[in-house]
Amino acid sequence: MSTVSPTASATARHDIDRAAFARDWEEWHRRHEEARASEHGFLAVTSLNWLGTIPRRFDDAPGSWSSDDAGPVVELAEGESLERDGETLTGRVEFGPLAERTGLSLGHDDAVIELARRGGHDILRPRHPDHPLRTAYTGTPVYPPNPRWLADGTFVPFSTPREVTVGSVAEGIEHVYEAPGEIVFALRGEEFRVTVFNGFTPGSLLLLFTDATSGLTTYAANRSLAVDAPDADSRVLLDFNRAVNLPCAYTDYATCPLPPAGNRLPIGIEAGEKTPLERG
Repeated sequence: MSTVSPTASATARHDIDRAAFARDWEEWHRRHEEARASEHGFLAVTSLNWLGTIPRRFDDAPGSWSSDDAGPVVELAEGESLERDGETLTGRVEFGPLAERTGLSLGHDDAVIELARRGGHDILRPRHPDHPLRTAYTGTPVYPPNPRWLADGTFVPFSTPREVTVGSVAEGIEHVYEAPGEIVFALRGEEFRVTVFNGFTPGSLLLLFTDATSGLTTYAANRSLAVDAPDADSRVLLDFNRAVNLPCAYTDYATCPLPPAGNRLPIGIEAGEKTPLERG
Protein backbone atom coordinates (compact mmCIF):
# COMPACT_ATOMS: atom_id res chain seq x y z
CA MET A 1 0.00 0.00 0.00
CA SER A 2 1.31 3.44 -0.91
CA THR A 3 2.64 5.72 1.84
CA VAL A 4 1.91 8.72 -0.38
CA SER A 5 -1.43 10.52 -0.33
CA PRO A 6 -1.20 13.07 -3.15
CA THR A 7 -4.91 13.51 -3.83
CA ALA A 8 -5.58 16.72 -1.93
CA SER A 9 -2.54 18.61 -3.16
CA ALA A 10 -2.91 17.25 -6.68
CA THR A 11 -6.48 18.55 -6.75
CA ALA A 12 -5.33 21.94 -5.47
CA ARG A 13 -2.81 22.10 -8.29
CA HIS A 14 -5.60 22.56 -10.81
CA ASP A 15 -6.05 25.99 -9.25
CA ILE A 16 -2.39 27.04 -9.63
CA ASP A 17 -1.84 30.41 -11.28
CA ARG A 18 0.42 29.18 -14.06
CA ALA A 19 1.69 32.65 -14.93
CA ALA A 20 2.73 33.28 -11.33
CA PHE A 21 4.21 29.79 -11.12
CA ALA A 22 6.33 30.50 -14.21
CA ARG A 23 7.45 33.90 -12.93
CA ASP A 24 8.53 32.39 -9.62
CA TRP A 25 10.47 29.67 -11.41
CA GLU A 26 12.12 32.16 -13.78
CA GLU A 27 13.31 34.33 -10.89
CA TRP A 28 14.69 31.27 -9.09
CA HIS A 29 16.51 30.06 -12.22
CA ARG A 30 17.90 33.53 -12.93
CA ARG A 31 19.51 33.59 -9.47
CA HIS A 32 20.81 30.05 -9.98
CA GLU A 33 22.42 30.99 -13.28
CA GLU A 34 23.99 34.10 -11.76
CA ALA A 35 25.61 31.99 -9.04
CA ARG A 36 26.83 29.44 -11.59
CA ALA A 37 28.48 32.12 -13.74
CA SER A 38 29.86 34.14 -10.83
CA GLU A 39 33.39 35.49 -10.95
CA HIS A 40 34.90 32.51 -9.13
CA GLY A 41 32.18 29.95 -9.76
CA PHE A 42 32.69 26.54 -11.29
CA LEU A 43 32.78 27.87 -14.84
CA ALA A 44 35.98 29.71 -13.87
CA VAL A 45 37.90 26.51 -12.98
CA THR A 46 40.92 26.16 -15.28
CA SER A 47 42.34 22.79 -14.16
CA LEU A 48 41.92 19.87 -11.76
CA ASN A 49 45.18 18.75 -10.14
CA TRP A 50 45.61 15.74 -7.85
CA LEU A 51 48.32 16.39 -5.28
CA GLY A 52 50.89 13.73 -4.40
CA THR A 53 54.02 13.46 -2.31
CA ILE A 54 56.28 14.83 -5.08
CA PRO A 55 56.05 18.65 -5.29
CA ARG A 56 54.66 19.94 -8.60
CA ARG A 57 54.11 23.35 -10.17
CA PHE A 58 51.07 24.23 -12.26
CA ASP A 59 50.71 26.84 -14.97
CA ASP A 60 47.61 28.46 -13.47
CA ALA A 61 48.67 28.74 -9.80
CA PRO A 62 51.72 30.00 -7.92
CA GLY A 63 53.95 27.71 -5.88
CA SER A 64 55.02 24.10 -5.80
CA TRP A 65 52.34 21.82 -4.33
CA SER A 66 52.40 18.45 -2.60
CA SER A 67 50.40 16.44 -0.08
CA ASP A 68 50.86 13.56 2.35
CA ASP A 69 49.22 12.31 5.55
CA ALA A 70 49.99 15.64 7.22
CA GLY A 71 47.95 17.51 4.61
CA PRO A 72 48.74 19.74 1.62
CA VAL A 73 51.81 21.98 1.46
CA VAL A 74 52.84 24.78 -0.88
CA GLU A 75 56.35 26.17 -1.37
CA LEU A 76 56.06 29.73 -2.67
CA ALA A 77 59.13 31.04 -4.47
CA GLU A 78 60.52 34.53 -3.99
CA GLY A 79 58.00 37.03 -5.33
CA GLU A 80 55.09 34.58 -5.07
CA SER A 81 52.30 34.90 -2.53
CA LEU A 82 48.76 33.87 -1.70
CA GLU A 83 46.06 35.52 0.41
CA ARG A 84 44.08 33.71 3.10
CA ASP A 85 41.50 35.57 5.19
CA GLY A 86 43.34 38.84 4.68
CA GLU A 87 46.74 37.34 5.52
CA THR A 88 49.55 37.25 2.96
CA LEU A 89 51.19 33.84 2.72
CA THR A 90 54.79 33.44 1.53
CA GLY A 91 57.47 30.75 1.66
CA ARG A 92 56.46 27.28 2.88
CA VAL A 93 52.86 26.93 4.02
CA GLU A 94 51.48 23.78 5.66
CA PHE A 95 47.67 23.67 5.62
CA GLY A 96 47.17 20.57 7.78
CA PRO A 97 44.77 17.71 7.02
CA LEU A 98 41.56 18.65 5.19
CA ALA A 99 38.29 16.91 6.00
CA GLU A 100 36.45 15.18 3.17
CA ARG A 101 34.35 17.57 1.03
CA THR A 102 35.89 20.64 2.66
CA GLY A 103 38.33 23.11 1.19
CA LEU A 104 40.07 26.46 1.34
CA SER A 105 39.90 29.47 -0.97
CA LEU A 106 43.23 31.22 -1.47
CA GLY A 107 43.48 34.53 -3.29
CA HIS A 108 46.01 35.21 -6.04
CA ASP A 109 45.64 38.45 -8.03
CA ASP A 110 42.11 38.25 -9.50
CA ALA A 111 41.99 34.45 -9.19
CA VAL A 112 40.97 32.09 -6.41
CA ILE A 113 42.99 28.93 -5.80
CA GLU A 114 40.73 26.22 -4.41
CA LEU A 115 42.42 23.65 -2.20
CA ALA A 116 40.07 20.80 -1.31
CA ARG A 117 39.69 17.14 -0.43
CA ARG A 118 37.56 14.88 -2.61
CA GLY A 119 37.28 11.10 -2.54
CA GLY A 120 40.20 10.79 -0.10
CA HIS A 121 42.56 12.92 -2.23
CA ASP A 122 43.74 16.51 -1.93
CA ILE A 123 43.14 18.53 -5.08
CA LEU A 124 44.00 21.97 -6.41
CA ARG A 125 41.51 23.80 -8.65
CA PRO A 126 42.43 27.34 -9.74
CA ARG A 127 39.51 29.60 -10.65
CA HIS A 128 40.22 32.43 -13.09
CA PRO A 129 37.43 34.90 -13.99
CA ASP A 130 38.68 35.25 -17.58
CA HIS A 131 38.42 31.52 -18.31
CA PRO A 132 36.68 31.15 -21.71
CA LEU A 133 34.14 28.65 -20.37
CA ARG A 134 32.85 31.39 -18.08
CA THR A 135 33.19 34.41 -20.34
CA ALA A 136 31.46 32.65 -23.26
CA TYR A 137 28.66 31.17 -21.15
CA THR A 138 25.19 32.12 -22.42
CA GLY A 139 22.96 30.00 -20.19
CA THR A 140 21.58 26.48 -19.82
CA PRO A 141 18.66 25.14 -21.90
CA VAL A 142 15.61 24.21 -19.81
CA TYR A 143 12.21 22.64 -20.09
CA PRO A 144 9.36 25.15 -19.65
CA PRO A 145 8.16 25.09 -16.02
CA ASN A 146 5.00 23.05 -15.59
CA PRO A 147 3.08 22.16 -12.40
CA ARG A 148 2.60 18.61 -13.69
CA TRP A 149 6.17 17.93 -12.50
CA LEU A 150 5.34 18.64 -8.85
CA ALA A 151 5.39 15.36 -6.92
CA ASP A 152 4.07 14.76 -3.41
CA GLY A 153 6.18 12.50 -1.25
CA THR A 154 6.79 11.14 2.21
CA PHE A 155 10.16 11.14 3.92
CA VAL A 156 10.88 7.75 5.48
CA PRO A 157 13.86 8.08 7.85
CA PHE A 158 16.26 5.22 8.49
CA SER A 159 16.46 4.06 12.11
CA THR A 160 19.99 5.52 12.02
CA PRO A 161 21.58 7.45 9.14
CA ARG A 162 23.47 5.24 6.69
CA GLU A 163 26.75 5.81 4.91
CA VAL A 164 26.17 5.35 1.19
CA THR A 165 29.09 4.95 -1.21
CA VAL A 166 28.57 6.21 -4.75
CA GLY A 167 30.81 6.51 -7.79
CA SER A 168 32.16 9.70 -9.31
CA VAL A 169 32.58 11.20 -12.75
CA ALA A 170 36.29 11.26 -11.87
CA GLU A 171 37.71 7.84 -12.66
CA GLY A 172 38.82 5.81 -9.63
CA ILE A 173 37.10 8.07 -7.10
CA GLU A 174 34.26 7.17 -4.74
CA HIS A 175 32.23 9.43 -2.48
CA VAL A 176 30.66 8.50 0.85
CA TYR A 177 27.55 10.43 1.88
CA GLU A 178 25.33 10.24 4.93
CA ALA A 179 21.79 9.29 3.95
CA PRO A 180 19.15 10.09 6.58
CA GLY A 181 16.43 8.14 4.78
CA GLU A 182 14.33 7.71 1.66
CA ILE A 183 11.55 9.57 -0.08
CA VAL A 184 8.55 7.69 -1.42
CA PHE A 185 6.72 9.75 -4.03
CA ALA A 186 4.08 9.47 -6.71
CA LEU A 187 4.54 10.82 -10.23
CA ARG A 188 2.50 10.17 -13.36
CA GLY A 189 0.53 7.46 -11.63
CA GLU A 190 3.56 5.50 -10.45
CA GLU A 191 5.26 5.25 -7.07
CA PHE A 192 9.02 5.49 -6.57
CA ARG A 193 11.42 5.18 -3.64
CA VAL A 194 14.73 7.05 -3.70
CA THR A 195 17.63 7.52 -1.29
CA VAL A 196 18.32 11.10 -0.26
CA PHE A 197 21.34 12.76 1.31
CA ASN A 198 21.54 15.67 3.73
CA GLY A 199 20.96 18.99 2.00
CA PHE A 200 22.78 22.28 2.23
CA THR A 201 20.60 23.76 4.98
CA PRO A 202 19.59 22.10 8.28
CA GLY A 203 16.87 19.51 7.76
CA SER A 204 16.80 19.85 3.99
CA LEU A 205 17.45 16.93 1.65
CA LEU A 206 19.30 16.36 -1.61
CA LEU A 207 18.24 13.97 -4.36
CA LEU A 208 20.72 12.82 -7.01
CA PHE A 209 19.04 11.01 -9.88
CA THR A 210 18.91 10.04 -13.52
CA ASP A 211 15.81 9.27 -15.57
CA ALA A 212 14.79 8.20 -19.06
CA THR A 213 15.81 11.59 -20.50
CA SER A 214 19.41 11.22 -19.23
CA GLY A 215 21.83 11.08 -22.13
CA LEU A 216 19.11 12.25 -24.52
CA THR A 217 17.86 15.72 -23.60
CA THR A 218 19.42 15.92 -20.12
CA TYR A 219 22.97 15.34 -18.91
CA ALA A 220 23.77 11.63 -18.82
CA ALA A 221 25.60 11.33 -15.49
CA ASN A 222 23.26 12.99 -13.02
CA ARG A 223 20.99 15.82 -12.02
CA SER A 224 20.23 17.08 -8.53
CA LEU A 225 17.13 18.33 -6.77
CA ALA A 226 17.04 20.23 -3.48
CA VAL A 227 14.10 19.27 -1.25
CA ASP A 228 12.88 21.38 1.66
CA ALA A 229 12.84 19.84 5.13
CA PRO A 230 9.86 17.50 5.74
CA ASP A 231 6.88 18.96 7.57
CA ALA A 232 5.55 17.64 10.89
CA ASP A 233 3.81 14.78 9.05
CA SER A 234 7.00 13.86 7.10
CA ARG A 235 5.51 15.22 3.88
CA VAL A 236 7.77 16.71 1.21
CA LEU A 237 7.26 18.28 -2.20
CA LEU A 238 9.57 17.43 -5.09
CA ASP A 239 9.53 20.16 -7.73
CA PHE A 240 11.34 18.59 -10.65
CA ASN A 241 11.12 21.90 -12.50
CA ARG A 242 14.05 22.83 -10.24
CA ALA A 243 16.22 19.85 -11.15
CA VAL A 244 19.65 21.25 -11.98
CA ASN A 245 22.93 20.16 -13.48
CA LEU A 246 25.99 19.48 -11.37
CA PRO A 247 29.33 21.09 -12.31
CA CYS A 248 30.45 18.00 -14.24
CA ALA A 249 27.79 18.80 -16.85
CA TYR A 250 29.90 21.82 -17.86
CA THR A 251 33.53 20.94 -17.18
CA ASP A 252 35.83 17.94 -16.91
CA TYR A 253 37.46 19.60 -13.88
CA ALA A 254 34.81 18.20 -11.53
CA THR A 255 34.51 15.23 -9.18
CA CYS A 256 30.72 15.07 -9.01
CA PRO A 257 29.04 12.05 -7.38
CA LEU A 258 26.89 9.63 -9.34
CA PRO A 259 23.39 8.78 -8.07
CA PRO A 260 22.81 5.71 -5.91
CA ALA A 261 21.72 2.71 -7.98
CA GLY A 262 18.11 2.93 -6.80
CA ASN A 263 17.82 6.54 -7.94
CA ARG A 264 17.85 5.72 -11.65
CA LEU A 265 14.22 6.40 -12.50
CA PRO A 266 12.65 4.52 -15.44
CA ILE A 267 10.37 7.38 -16.50
CA GLY A 268 11.28 10.48 -18.45
CA ILE A 269 11.21 13.62 -16.30
CA GLU A 270 10.89 16.36 -18.89
CA ALA A 271 11.50 19.16 -16.42
CA GLY A 272 14.38 21.26 -15.15
CA GLU A 273 17.72 21.82 -16.80
CA LYS A 274 18.76 20.10 -20.02
CA THR A 275 22.22 19.15 -21.31
CA PRO A 276 24.37 22.32 -21.42
CA LEU A 277 25.31 23.69 -24.83
CA GLU A 278 28.94 23.31 -23.75
CA ARG A 279 28.45 19.52 -23.89
CA GLY A 280 26.78 19.56 -27.29
